Amino acid sequence: MDHLKKIENMAHFMRRKILDISFQSSHAAHLGGGLSMVEVMATLYSHILNFDKDDPHWEHRDRFILSKGHGVLGYFSALLAAGFISEEKYATYLTNESDLIAHPIMNLDLGIESSNGSLGQGLAMGIGIAYSAKKNKNLSYRAFVFLGDGECNEGSVWEAVMLAPQLKLDNLIAIVDYNKLQSDMTPSSDIINFGNLADKFEAFGWDVHDVDGHDIVQLVDALEAKHIDGKPKMIVANTIKGKGVSFMENNNEWHHNVLTKSKYELALAELER
Repeated sequence: MDHLKKIENMAHFMRRKILDISFQSSHAAHLGGGLSMVEVMATLYSHILNFDKDDPHWEHRDRFILSKGHGVLGYFSALLAAGFISEEKYATYLTNESDLIAHPIMNLDLGIESSNGSLGQGLAMGIGIAYSAKKNKNLSYRAFVFLGDGECNEGSVWEAVMLAPQLKLDNLIAIVDYNKLQSDMTPSSDIINFGNLADKFEAFGWDVHDVDGHDIVQLVDALEAKHIDGKPKMIVANTIKGKGVSFMENNNEWHHNVLTKSKYELALAELER
């Protein structure tokens, strides 16, 4: 059970760091979607991913692709906690000439595997990476792709969803941050209603696990579940946008917003209870 406590501690650390850097930057930041992905990222970077922080170019490392690129706060805080990014580097977020901006820019020295701006691109990239590992018998790494539910409106996502089982990519793991709020506009179901999202992925031939995206035990069980030969794995992580800060939770005003001093202090007080 030590690993569960380690993940829990990492998630708490990440939430604090997300709030800290959002306030310090004095810029509007994608807080809601960064906070909703914290438990998933803590589970990956504390327990699941195979990597060497001292050798970020290690060819056998697992690859992580952030397809919902605006979720960088949940990504950079995980890289900080995992030791890829120093406190000094993290503090440069959104400053002039920083490597850390509002979307990830590929930089293997910092553990960042891909650039992202336009949504709907990450799963196709993950397929290419996973397929490459399959073709090279000397490599056994896995490809992990993190998607947003609003991003799943993109046709390119569903083209990739159809292709992965065809290529029998059982070394591909995709995760959807299913927080059910899209951009800063409206519930995702008002844009395109997926119905049962897990059933749709299963119909395309994926091994699907429908979990509470804030329940560490469920996340570990799903991610560690034995892979079915020839089937990529899909984790539908049901989450709460803005998780951990009551005035942000399920409040789409915090999709992208400025954290004032009073709001920052209020959020910190909640975290430290």
